[in-house]
Amino acid sequence: MTMDSVVVQGDRAIYHWTLTGTNTGPGGTGKRVRISGFEDWEIGGDGLIAESQGHFDDTEYQRQLKHGAEESQK
Repeated sequence: MTMDSVVVQGDRAIYHWTLTGTNTGPGGTGKRVRISGFEDWEIGGDGLIAESQGHFDDTEYQRQLKHGAEESQK
């Protein structure tokens, strides 16, 4: 996972990321996966993440697990 950017506004931060890897877990297909998304963080009074809500295209992620990222970029 790589950090693409972080934008801070008051007590919230938006963390954009890209996950790149290979589906090699139990029953894995060996297909490459590349998906981007973001986390919407609420920052607590102690400066730590108090709440995190993740967002990404799960349908595209599931497709890539089966067929690979290369096909989605054609």
